[in-house]
Amino acid sequence: MTPPEEPTTASLKDVGGLTEVIKELKELIAIPLKRPDLLAKLGLEPTRGVLLVGPPGTGKTLTARALAEELGVNYIALVGPEVISKYYGEAEQKLRGIFEKASKNAPCIVFIDEIDSMAPDRSKVEGEVEKRLVAQLLGLMDGFAQSQGVIVLAATNRPDHLDPALRRPGRFDREVLFRVPDRKGRLEILQILTRSMPLDESVSLDLIADNAVGFVGSDLKAVCQKAAYSALRRQVPTIDSQIPETMTVVQADFLQALKEVKPAVLRSVEVESPHVDWDNIGGLEQIKQTLQESVEGALLHPQLYTQTKAQAPKGILLWGPPGTGKTLLAKAVASQARANFISINGPELLSKWVGASEQAVRELFAKARQAAPCVVFIDEIDTLAPARGRYSGDSGVSDRVVGQILTELDGLQTAATILVIGATNRPDALDPALLRAGRLDLQLKVDLPNASSRLAILGVHNDERPLEDVDLGYWAEATEGWNGADLALLCNQAALMAIRRYRHQGMTDPAEIRITTADFNHAYQLLVEQRAN
Repeated sequence: MTPPEEPTTASLKDVGGLTEVIKELKELIAIPLKRPDLLAKLGLEPTRGVLLVGPPGTGKTLTARALAEELGVNYIALVGPEVISKYYGEAEQKLRGIFEKASKNAPCIVFIDEIDSMAPDRSKVEGEVEKRLVAQLLGLMDGFAQSQGVIVLAATNRPDHLDPALRRPGRFDREVLFRVPDRKGRLEILQILTRSMPLDESVSLDLIADNAVGFVGSDLKAVCQKAAYSALRRQVPTIDSQIPETMTVVQADFLQALKEVKPAVLRSVEVESPHVDWDNIGGLEQIKQTLQESVEGALLHPQLYTQTKAQAPKGILLWGPPGTGKTLLAKAVASQARANFISINGPELLSKWVGASEQAVRELFAKARQAAPCVVFIDEIDTLAPARGRYSGDSGVSDRVVGQILTELDGLQTAATILVIGATNRPDALDPALLRAGRLDLQLKVDLPNASSRLAILGVHNDERPLEDVDLGYWAEATEGWNGADLALLCNQAALMAIRRYRHQGMTDPAEIRITTADFNHAYQLLVEQRAN
């Protein structure tokens, strides 16, 4: 949860969805701060630094402040970029001053926000200020070996950008992960945020939590604020309007706010929350049933799989000709499981720079973990993970990328809320290791639709179109060998023909427009000619 703009105090009662994190942090810092003598008797070194890792808005700053308040210790906060100065030696002097102040006021928590901007990897920066500042911070951390009662908490959402020396034993050797809250966590945060809001009886925080997949505390705070302003505009339309005796926030205010707020963790990558029902997909009944039974249930009810020790597929390979509905199937899985959806084309991750492709794969899966529950859809996965040893002219890039993908897939064994779906029309080109158990272990062939499936697809695409005397059964028979995308194009082209005819006839009432068999005939002839070329 994100704190108010300038809070003077904070309480753990204001922190929602972080029960386990708070418990872990208490164990790490309470004894070193309050009873260091206990550690001395056991011959243990007290914790000197803890790295708080997680996306922006997950509550790192608020938790640090609330813990200091709860433990009754002093608290000094600084933001990484504020310390940096263009004058020689000034940044190091500022840092020394802060640590000296902390030592004099022990027990004390020093909180460094955005530490990655203050202490980046020295091998990857050119500025001398950053390098000197990292060296100074390392020296100060090591100096705590002789002092007691000071712990440094540092927050970052980019731990890989930190100088590796900071993460060695005796410095920031403990890391606590702040994840995107699950449904239970979102509900706790919403209950805290709405404590003082006059909620209407129609408001269901459970439903709001269900619909807020991927939202962190700061996002939920923005939702509550937008909902409150929406209620204000509705009940007090002008500045001079009389204030009603009772003002309430209704469910519609929250639902509208959810549409307007995009989760922070999803802003740096194209992530969507698709709205695709299984009924929107014509045909493919057997595949839809398999996906519903083996995948959707695992994302919606992971506790059932935990209780029975059942293993749901970690990955799925959809293979078959282009245009047969592989992407739509993946979106339906995400939509019905109320999960976020990340879609990429395999070639998008490839780069000519050494190490860049592997880094892109790591970042993709890191973003999926932040957006969990999440379905990652990789189209043309054969270009990203071809059989190793097949290409000798790419300096081993393909082999390294395959290795990175396998590592990431194996790392998902403990992540029940992430599903990887790959699509290809060349399954034989894939590296065989990708298809082993625990990786893309559910393989489904998505073939060209038969006549009954084509009829179902045509029905879906014309469900709300004003057809007149159009026999879809005839067109289902006439389109042998066409895929779902072709059929969608046929229906759309027929609608465009109807619009052209409508305008040519000078008609003015849109309610009079109809799509006729003649429109389908024209569209069919046009597409047949295009397919022939």
